[in-house]
Amino acid sequence: MTTLRILIADDHPLYRDGLTAALATARFDVVGEAADGRQAVALSLELQPDVVIMDLDMPGMGGIEATRRIAHGSPHVGILVLTMLADDDSVFAALRVGARGYLLKGASQAEIVRAVQTVADGGGVFGASLARRVMDHFSGQQATEPFPELTDREREVLALVAAGQNNTAIAAQLALAHKTVRNHISNILTKLQVSDRAQAIIRARTAGLG
Repeated sequence: MTTLRILIADDHPLYRDGLTAALATARFDVVGEAADGRQAVALSLELQPDVVIMDLDMPGMGGIEATRRIAHGSPHVGILVLTMLADDDSVFAALRVGARGYLLKGASQAEIVRAVQTVADGGGVFGASLARRVMDHFSGQQATEPFPELTDREREVLALVAAGQNNTAIAAQLALAHKTVRNHISNILTKLQVSDRAQAIIRARTAGLG
């Protein structure tokens, strides 16, 4: 059986050492270590590992942006998030940019080994405490809404943007402060991963908003 090649991205050297030792017992080969997202992207492109184990909270470029860049540049590389961050925003942001799995630090050695193998095989894996949230997010009413990553208010603002209304008109219609509308639109652009209002309008109208 081919030995899996692993890249670890985490800014804590002692944690990387412990994880490397744990993976060695499963005969996985840790081919590189990165202390931040920028190093993770560079080493992933250079080494082409089978799986990147990615922390999210790192200095400089964080794990979300690093995951996005690796998934875009090397889509065959599986990315398993292993982090302390358990909030919904972090979980779904990681999934949207290409992570195939998400575990919380504190997972057992056996869980991590199984997750690495699953991700390498092209599957998805989530820690037990996260699995129900992920299932709920992608099922039922929520799954039928366009852009489930947006809040209800953000979706409402996006619909008005797609209808051609400017910030002043949106603020008046929704009884919001002009600054609040501006903040909502900034969040929308970030969550939809678009660079400007025009691209957001195209995405929204394609989804039937506006």
